[in-house]
Amino acid sequence: MRILGISAFYHDSAACLLEDGRIIAAAQEERFTRKKHDARFPENAIRYCLEAGSTDLVGIDYVTFYEKPFLKFDRLLETYIAFAPRGFHSFRMALPLWLKEKLYLKLLLRDELNKLGPKTDIESRLLFAEHHQSHAASAFFASPFKEAAILTMDGVGEWTTTSTGFGHGNHLEIQKEIHFPHSLGLLYSAFTYYLGFKVNSGEYKVMGLAPYGEPKFTDLITDNLIDIKGDGTFRLNMKYFNYCTGLTMTNGRFDNLFNEKPRQPDQELTQKHMNIAASIQQVTEMVMVHLTRSLQKETGARNLCLAGGVALNCVGNSKISRDGQFKRLWIQPAAGDAGGAVGAALATYYQYADKPRQETGSDAMSGSYLGPAYNQEEIEKRLTAAGARFECYDDDRLIAIIVMALLSEKVVGWFQGRMEFGPRALGARSILADPRNPSMQKNLNLRIKYRESFRPFAPAVLQEDSAQWFTLEDESPYMLMVADVVPEKRREIQVDEKAFLGIDKLKVARSEIPAVTHVDYSARVQTVHRQTNPQFHKLLTAFKEKTGCPVLINTSFNVRGEPIVCTPEDAFRCFMGTGIEVLAIGNCVLHKEQQNNSLRLSYSEAFDPD
Repeated sequence: MRILGISAFYHDSAACLLEDGRIIAAAQEERFTRKKHDARFPENAIRYCLEAGSTDLVGIDYVTFYEKPFLKFDRLLETYIAFAPRGFHSFRMALPLWLKEKLYLKLLLRDELNKLGPKTDIESRLLFAEHHQSHAASAFFASPFKEAAILTMDGVGEWTTTSTGFGHGNHLEIQKEIHFPHSLGLLYSAFTYYLGFKVNSGEYKVMGLAPYGEPKFTDLITDNLIDIKGDGTFRLNMKYFNYCTGLTMTNGRFDNLFNEKPRQPDQELTQKHMNIAASIQQVTEMVMVHLTRSLQKETGARNLCLAGGVALNCVGNSKISRDGQFKRLWIQPAAGDAGGAVGAALATYYQYADKPRQETGSDAMSGSYLGPAYNQEEIEKRLTAAGARFECYDDDRLIAIIVMALLSEKVVGWFQGRMEFGPRALGARSILADPRNPSMQKNLNLRIKYRESFRPFAPAVLQEDSAQWFTLEDESPYMLMVADVVPEKRREIQVDEKAFLGIDKLKVARSEIPAVTHVDYSARVQTVHRQTNPQFHKLLTAFKEKTGCPVLINTSFNVRGEPIVCTPEDAFRCFMGTGIEVLAIGNCVLHKEQQNNSLRLSYSEAFDPD
């Protein structure tokens, strides 16, 4: 049985192909169109999935969309009626779009799908899952657990913003829900907006900024903006928010509460902004921990699965893990709306078709390496057509050359195997560097990524060595958990260095791997496994043999505002438009100084800020 899952028309459109319960392929549309968070119908992602499965739409048993448009339209109408006459301008703008397209989504999907190949009776095979059902299915059915409690949290689906449930075998039941407008995701996005970052894109900046501040506004938030009950359920005070009917997230009353207007994107970040970030991060962690405590008591489960955009808050995830209520935690690597395509397909297979689950002992995401790959012949052909100059080597020689480049403090573009699905680069489309270099974080941010200097970088570490470097209680293959650098690897902070505040804290090297050690000694860790990415594991092993350090900086192969690279041409353009000095694509190695200078690009202003 083949099932095509689709998420689209809000942000991060994606497609997934399931064959007899196995995820064959999954990809986000942005990787093909080069438009970050592309929300359009995922034509290119679907074409890729069908090609990867050696099929066409005739061979697809079901096509499942990740949410139900009529329920979403119901929420839109009821919200505007509840707040009328406020928001009429916003309502007038939104209604024609809904009437023209989204309310008749089944017809729109039929027409778009029929453009992709021979016309078939696709409409009779179209199904619709609920938004949080898709999130929950992506979390539980893709997990390695036979049974588990499930928590999903995001901005909003149709009505639901938070759901709890329980999964067993091929059964999944949503037990409780919190409904719009009360949303932890939208609360966090409101602060993202207030701090001058882009909603649905800059939330991770707030999380990265938080350690530079102190949570001085936590009580102000819990006293005025959110009422958190003992079980973690909550209600927002909508007097301070504008997202129900307006075109902004917050309003003047919110500004007055914090005694200043929202920060503009080009405005300097102050210590107060950092303290606000620290405060909303703390409130978010409080809700996440309390929800999971009550969920464990209600279900008695030993395992927990997470999905939804809030599950990308790796600091909150780690607080849940350290709280110890659950023995094991598994988070869908594409936790946001893109992962809804996976969940829609899995829900159809297990819940609608009632197929039994296969026990494999591991999760179903294949390390999240579910995107396109290119063979060596194709890579060489594409690079030659792009004007690249390169040499080809066998695997061992390639690894040796890249290790020497890293030891020479060079930044390396690493393009190997199948592209990752989800927001994290996991060693297939990555930029790599030596984490022992104390200036590398600033260098990468300003010269390679063209982004704010405070943004942290993640360490990729050999799974078998992770406990010697990080206080990680379990594996973290998807870079969705944080852990502290172990005390033995830390550097003692000098008296004068303790006086540094805000961004100045970056000047202090805090461990043997300062480029991946955040100012609170934490790191967003990726554990690298030989089974899922043998080439990346081999590179880390070779680096360890030369240095004694099994860790590399791993950041996504893109610049600020650009999707992660997908094709060899994307990688070559990014290489030629940034300070990346060496590029490894398949068995090809490119050195910047050997390239044709006329092919140099200026990437610093090529994409909108993220």
